[in-house]
This record gives sequence, structure tokens and C-alpha cells, in this order.
Amino acid sequence: MVDIVQAIGRALRMQPGEGKTASLIVPVFLKVGEQPGDILESDSYGPLIEILTALRSHDAKVVEALAVPQKSGKRTTGRSAEAAVGPGESMVGAGGSGAFTLPVRFQAPVDENVLALFIASRVLVGETQLWREGIGHARRWFEETGGLDVPYSALVGENGNYPLGKWLSDRRGENANGELAPHRVEMLDALGMIWSVSDARFEAGLDWARVWAKGHGGSLAAPARASIGGYAIGTWLSELRAAAQVPAGEPGALAPQRRAALEEIDPWWCPHWPITWQRSYAVARQWWLEADGLVDWTSLPVETVFEGEQLGRWVRAQRACWPDLVEEQQDLLTAIGIAEDQELVAAKAAAETKPKLSRADRFQLHLTALAEFVEREGHARVPRPYKTSEGLSLGAWLNNTKARRDKLSAEQRGQLEALGVSW
Repeated sequence: MVDIVQAIGRALRMQPGEGKTASLIVPVFLKVGEQPGDILESDSYGPLIEILTALRSHDAKVVEALAVPQKSGKRTTGRSAEAAVGPGESMVGAGGSGAFTLPVRFQAPVDENVLALFIASRVLVGETQLWREGIGHARRWFEETGGLDVPYSALVGENGNYPLGKWLSDRRGENANGELAPHRVEMLDALGMIWSVSDARFEAGLDWARVWAKGHGGSLAAPARASIGGYAIGTWLSELRAAAQVPAGEPGALAPQRRAALEEIDPWWCPHWPITWQRSYAVARQWWLEADGLVDWTSLPVETVFEGEQLGRWVRAQRACWPDLVEEQQDLLTAIGIAEDQELVAAKAAAETKPKLSRADRFQLHLTALAEFVEREGHARVPRPYKTSEGLSLGAWLNNTKARRDKLSAEQRGQLEALGVSW
């Protein structure tokens, strides 16, 4: 250490412009099992830390420049690091600033980002071993994934026993309580620290929501089991709709800014009516868009199926139950050319006012139809699809009646047996 300090003194006494470069070689003796690149966690680099700390007292800018990852594209290892100093230049320029990319190089290559973190945590601040170990694992996770979205249960390290998720969670707690030093906040921010896991996950879901809406006509009426790119977008949206129903200010309520972000994608992502209706509407709108708005809904076959939805039946049902829809639903339908069908509305109203038959009356009605069938055909083996001229599904009724024989009265069973029904 004495020899190195004396060498530093001789280097500092050189005059600028002499065309000389002073190189200081600092020996580092690694312990058994340590690798040359383990500069963050290893205590064997103590002598180098002392030298850099001493240099910092002479010229802070030279050493502090090491704490900033270089973006110049210049190499900082090997001879090219020395070549960064041109003829007639000194290692320390005017005002104490370095006239080079980085003034330190290692015999074994060291990543610039690792070196920057090493200087920041060990030379400028002097972090503890516990902090260095945690920030080291965080750096490696960041390099492998591009962020610090680490599950709480994540275990990393050579033996898979370092609780990185818990370590980061503890740092979030310290930061929330104002107990995390600003320089530590900066170190974590440089690695893409996620201070609010909830916000980060919402943003991730929002990105997938945009993708889903783009492929579904701008609609977020995704089924609960829907997924895209392996992301459970349906579950995510269902949970947010549930939160949207919680009154503002109460626990679990959806934050206004999150509601606004979703409404920006789809104003009807959480309608007042069932989401199934909105999903069917989205399909109808997609049909309308693909036809350039030239759709005659009145002639659409009732059996039409599109995107897995019974589009024809749904459109007919909307035109028939128009008075039952709220004004906003009517406006949405009108926007794509679907209008009320007064004949269907009248027929629906008449059907609803028609007196309903009791179960016993329905039994007698079908029993009469069965007697007519037996008299005409000579047997009671009614095919399941068979319907009478009045529209009674006699075959289905007889099949269902046999299946619930135990629920029939003795009189009803006797009436069926009298007509030749075999069980």
C-alpha cells in the first residue's frame, strides 16, 4: 500500500503535456472459490477500494465518473482504454476532469455496469456486505429479464437460496416509510426497480388489454376464461369490473385513474348491463364493420353464427325486446343500424300476457295429443323430434316424462299405460 501511494504521488507530480501516462497496478488476492468478476460481493477488493477512495480525495470527478455506466461505445478494457489518452494529453485534464473514457481496467474483463455499481456502492458510499449481496443479485436478475418484476417467493444465487423477492419487498417497505437512503433508491432505480407492484401489474394488464381490443373491434368484453399471449385477460378484466362496483372511497374500489385508462380503450368495458350482452353487441358491430356498414338486419337469417355467437338469434331478440333495453343500449344498436321491430315487440307482449298453463294442464294437453297420435299410428312409440301440427314437441315431452316417472302420480302413470306407453 505504501508503494502504491508513493506511485500516486509521482503520477500527480507529472506536468500536463509531457506525453506520459502513469499506470498504477493494484494487486488483489482472491480467496479460495472467488472469481475475478465477483467485485460486488468479494471483500478481497479492499485494497482497490482504499486506492480509489484516496484518488477521490485528490480528484472526485475522476472516480465518480466510474459510477456512471458508459454510453460512448468506447471499450474500457485492454489497451484501448490506454489509447483513449492521445499524444500530449494527461490522464487528468483541466479542472480535474478525466480526458478518457474510464481510468480503470482489470486484467480480467469486468462489465461496465458492474464496475459502475461497484464504485457507487463500495467506494462512494461504502455499503455493507448484506446490501452488496442483495444489489448484486438484483443486477443479475435485471440483466437476465430487463426489469425487477421479481415474485416475492423468488430464490436466486448459485445455491438457489437467496430470497431476492423478499429483499426487494423489504426495500419497498423502507422506501414507503422514508427509511431508504436516496443513493440506494437511485441504485435500484437504475435497475428498473418496481416500487409499486400493483401499479406495475396493472400497466402490464393494460398493455394486453390494448392488444385484445385491437383484435376484437375495440371491445374489452372478453369472456372470463379468455387469454392472450398466455395472459389471463378475462380474469384480469373480471376482477377490475368487480372493483368498479365498489363505491368510491371504500376498500377495494377501483382507482379513478385506472377506470379512465380502461375507458380510453373501451368506454363500455364495464357496462351497467350484463357483459354477455356487450360481448354479443361487439360481435354484431364487428359484422357491421366488415360489411362496411351495409347490413340489412331485417333479413339476417336467424341461424347466423359469427365469431362463435348466435348472431341471428341475438339480433332478433334485441329487435323484439327493444322497450326493455335502456336508452344507452338502444343508442348502441341504432349506431350500427339495428332498430325496433314493432311486430316482434307486439308478438312478445302478447306471449307474455297469455295465461300460463299449470304443470297438470300441460300434462293433459300433451296426453290428448298422444292419444291422437296412438289412434292415428296404432302405437305410442313417438319419435323424439316429432312435433304436432300445433307445435307441441310431443316426442321430447314423452321422453322427458319417462325419465321422471317417479315424479308422476299413480293416475298419470295409469293414463300413459292405458295409451300403450312402455317404460
